[in-house]
Amino acid sequence: MWAILLLTLPTQPNAVRLRIWRSLKALGCVALRDGAYLLPEEHAPQLEALGAEAREHGGAASVLTLSPRNAAQQADVRNRFDRAAAYAQWRVTATALQHDLDALGEIDARRRLRAATEALQAVSRIDYYPGAAAEQAQADLNALRQAVEARFSKGEPLPREDHGISRLEVRKFQRKRWATRARPWVDRLACAWLIRRFVDAQARFVWLADSAQAPRGALGFDYDGARFSHIGARVSFEVMALSFGLDNDARLQRIAAAVHYLDVGGIPVPEAPGLEAVLAGLRALHSDDEQLVAAAGAVFDALYAAQGVST
Repeated sequence: MWAILLLTLPTQPNAVRLRIWRSLKALGCVALRDGAYLLPEEHAPQLEALGAEAREHGGAASVLTLSPRNAAQQADVRNRFDRAAAYAQWRVTATALQHDLDALGEIDARRRLRAATEALQAVSRIDYYPGAAAEQAQADLNALRQAVEARFSKGEPLPREDHGISRLEVRKFQRKRWATRARPWVDRLACAWLIRRFVDAQARFVWLADSAQAPRGALGFDYDGARFSHIGARVSFEVMALSFGLDNDARLQRIAAAVHYLDVGGIPVPEAPGLEAVLAGLRALHSDDEQLVAAAGAVFDALYAAQGVST
């Protein structure tokens, strides 16, 4: 079953016409003919909203239910929703990144990987009947992500299953050695700041060229096998904040959203581009990881303070 929008757009204003056209495209509507647009029946409310907007400005619109008369007709309509061409177009972008990877710096590579991830998510959102093309594209994205991690971040943690995160007492984690991979980037820099700011002010960091050689007794973060690492959809910073009972701090949660987006993609947040640019500059300035963490810590301190300022 499908919902069909029979639509006559208002002649004026042009802004309304353009907004409705763009909304139809963003929803992935199938055009049976000029003025007749289809979506799976459960998406009828979105079509109703567009119809109401058209009527409000002098257009005409009705949303009806469309039922196929036979299997052949049903197959024909479903085939009109096929997104194979969109996935093929997306693959061109992914292939270009794979081709350019050896020549890219880490920041540019991760930015392009994030853009490829978001582009695939955009296609997936309007793929109402996903099939082999969707599976292949997801496999391509996974392979691309692994290639980026293999080039720039050996030991990047694979997410563990989320069986619940135990609460820890801060007082038991004082004056400890904390280990993570050398040349830290967003998630590790944020974790190091969180540790010194909220958990262990006297923390000593060990920067690992090989995460498999972490010293005995050190508390690891953000590498495979570390005590604090990716769990489910959470990045290491989010896991650490939750572990130490800091998840109710709204300012920390805003920072966590930016760290999550910059580390693994997802929902864009306003602070992310600026944070990425500043941290990239600091990473270029400081070859010593301790100096980098100190400089980045000042940035996170400022960002944390800014979240509490009313504008």
